[in-house]
Amino acid sequence: MTKVFNTTGACSPAKHYMIDLTSRLSEIKKLVDNGDYFAINRARQYGKTTTLRMLKTHLQPDYAVIFMSFQKMSSAKFQDEYIFSRAFAKEFVKKAETEHGKLNPAAVEKLKKQSCQGEASFDLAELFELLSDICGVSEKPVLLMIDEVDQASNNQVFLEFLGRLREYYLNREETPGFYSVILAGVYDIKNLKIKLRPDGEHRYNSPWNIAVPFSLNMSFLPADIETMLLEYEKDHRTGMEIYTMAKEIYEITGGYPYLVSCLCKKLDESGAEWNRTNLQLAVRDFLKEPNPLFEDVIKNLQNHPGFSKLAEQLLLHGANIVFEPSNPAIGLGSMFGILKEKDGKTMVSNIIFETLMLNYFTSVQATDTLINSDYLDKSQYIRDGKLDMEKVIRRFSDFMKSEYRKEDGTFIERQGRLLFLAFLRPIINGTGHYAVEPQTRQNMRMDIQVFYGNESFIIELKLWKGSAYEKKGYDQLADYLDANDMKRGYLISFCRNPQKMARHSVFCHRGHEICESIIECG
Repeated sequence: MTKVFNTTGACSPAKHYMIDLTSRLSEIKKLVDNGDYFAINRARQYGKTTTLRMLKTHLQPDYAVIFMSFQKMSSAKFQDEYIFSRAFAKEFVKKAETEHGKLNPAAVEKLKKQSCQGEASFDLAELFELLSDICGVSEKPVLLMIDEVDQASNNQVFLEFLGRLREYYLNREETPGFYSVILAGVYDIKNLKIKLRPDGEHRYNSPWNIAVPFSLNMSFLPADIETMLLEYEKDHRTGMEIYTMAKEIYEITGGYPYLVSCLCKKLDESGAEWNRTNLQLAVRDFLKEPNPLFEDVIKNLQNHPGFSKLAEQLLLHGANIVFEPSNPAIGLGSMFGILKEKDGKTMVSNIIFETLMLNYFTSVQATDTLINSDYLDKSQYIRDGKLDMEKVIRRFSDFMKSEYRKEDGTFIERQGRLLFLAFLRPIINGTGHYAVEPQTRQNMRMDIQVFYGNESFIIELKLWKGSAYEKKGYDQLADYLDANDMKRGYLISFCRNPQKMARHSVFCHRGHEICESIIECG
């Protein structure tokens, strides 16, 4: 059977194109061999379940592996410790029965009988006594892995369960217990602790404070993506430049596993040549499609004003914000895989999330700003399927000068950036898309790359601060054009100098043709 790129559920090496996880499994095994308890906390659709499934196979020669998932346990199972203890015992027994020859049958049978009696007296204390008996007579060390621990959110009984694990960990020299425990989910145990504490009760000491940090990088690096594309190329012989494609996919996705698989899947199913142009088309189409991950990103913007404000600062202001996980907005964005740390600074983790959030912000802006339909008639900007970007920025300048003003007659430069994207989107929608380059979003600059058909355009938006600064802006745009092997660039300058009125010009600079519009912003 031909393998495919998988974007739903856990991946299987026999069915799906995957990166080589061997080195990562070996790194995790070192923690297990050391008898550590730890949590694998990563964003949604980040490969946690796939990693755990393959880890189970990797460890089974040396351990009795009990791999459970709280996803199968309804919220009712966490109602109290008696219901939870029976539900946990039943699931444990079911998994234990697959580990033939490793666990003592008599000890497992005792737990099974107790879980089926339905007695209200079967509590966590008795559950852990029976689990301790099983671990004490096991042929091999017992490893407990629990996936989807987020299912336990807002249930006090889970805190008590963690407390029991901690107790047995601390006393394992005298009392048998699990050799190693791995919990996996989006929220880390600190977050669960905060969510679980009853009103009025403050728990500053997490019952999971015996766990070691899990710092393994689970994103796909360019070399990882190469291994997946090499396997694909052996089957399909597309003639792609594997190194180049792996690098391009990484630059767009930041190595987010789900995003990598989605773009590869789109290219595979399109039958198109694997190159940069078709990859950008795949990005364009992907951004149009709803999916649970995108919905989560937008939901976080809507439900967390602090995070939304932070995202605007990063995307529209080019703010230089120190990465401090204890900051609630940064911590939330990092936990959900939307933000990352780079050189000590806070950044959006990939171009797809950047564009998704900018699309959201521009959509909100568009609902608050009435743009005359005369400006958005596509026919004036598109000739023979080609986009006239010079006319786009000129008409945007006209719009800003004649129709858009705050009540006091001015607008701020940040609004101008957002308004340009709101102005641009209806024109390119359906055929093109844009991406904002994160490395240039500083010193009041924003570089946008617009893709339309087979063409791309570089547009720089900046605040005009005088002739010397203007010359520096020309050099920066020329540098960026050189890096992208392009001859023509576009510049929109927002000018606070009332003496320098809005104007248009086309001129040469360092061998490049630059089309500039300067807009007075009061």
